[in-house]
Amino acid sequence: MTNPYQNTATAKLITDRIRDLSHRKTQAEIASEAGFANANMMTFLKNGKNKVPLDRVPSLAKALEIDPAYLMRLALDQAVGATAAKAITEIFGIPASENERGWLAELRDVSDNSDPRLTARSRAALRGIFGK
Repeated sequence: MTNPYQNTATAKLITDRIRDLSHRKTQAEIASEAGFANANMMTFLKNGKNKVPLDRVPSLAKALEIDPAYLMRLALDQAVGATAAKAITEIFGIPASENERGWLAELRDVSDNSDPRLTARSRAALRGIFGK
């Protein structure tokens, strides 16, 4: 049995979230919440046998308690490949997670909506926050 998506960030995220939620809900419950008729679908997604169906991203993200924009970004890479996903994001923009939208809102607030340029100094300060 081949697992063409086993080494994708999407499969890893799903595996990690199922593990993290295991104290509150079963894998079968997550599958049901995501709208999958077959509970084994979660195993297929974790193992990389199947890719995440794009139409299931909203319900799967809710079931996994993660940001749907983040899951969509990963699922696009998995579904259409990095090159096609890059083209999609060039046209429509990068899906921003709820957390990223919070950063953007704060940036706009502190800059008085002045559209600040990312300078070497501001990049260094931001990277410093994350220890990079």
